[in-house]
Amino acid sequence: MDRFTTVSGPAAPMLGANIDTDVIIPIQRLVGTGRTGLGPHAFERLRYNKDGSDNPDFVLNRAQYRDSPILLAGPNFGCGSSREGAVWALMGMGFRAVIAPSFGDIFFNNCFQNGLLPVRLPEDVIRRIAEETEAAQGARHTVVDLARQVVVTPEGAEIPFSVDARKRDALLEGLDDIALTLKQKDAILAWQKADRAKRAWAWETVER
Repeated sequence: MDRFTTVSGPAAPMLGANIDTDVIIPIQRLVGTGRTGLGPHAFERLRYNKDGSDNPDFVLNRAQYRDSPILLAGPNFGCGSSREGAVWALMGMGFRAVIAPSFGDIFFNNCFQNGLLPVRLPEDVIRRIAEETEAAQGARHTVVDLARQVVVTPEGAEIPFSVDARKRDALLEGLDDIALTLKQKDAILAWQKADRAKRAWAWETVER
């Protein structure tokens, strides 16, 4: 998993409420499509016309936001069915951070497992960032700084946010849950050795 320290760029606004995982990536795209191939299918019902051409009315098709690394979202973003592919699809589009007032719980946890940072900020603050981004027209960027736990708006205001300390450290180091567990390998092996000595019966295997 790639380390996350800071990300800077235009913040693309999709501020509607309850954008669910099926909108982010349709279930049929998860069949036969590898993890790294989902980006072109993200938001496809909104992103493309029926003939496959880009929908010019879809905000992420605007030139200003095509390469945005930060997504501004509305309440309850990522709600709906459990779908890790929703995170993979967003990352396939180039997003490294999503800022929303609230998230679907499973989606929120899946973000941390895959290196996408979900940031909770009040809705009025998010709308202000969107307005500043639009006014800046690419001249100034939004910065998400995980080390300092602040979002810097295009006009320079610093907005603090909080992240669970364990999840924050994992993103800063680029570690998933397995890698975090392996950091405790020596302690785990020491416990196993001590427990085997105390309770040998619990470690016995039955030969078949």
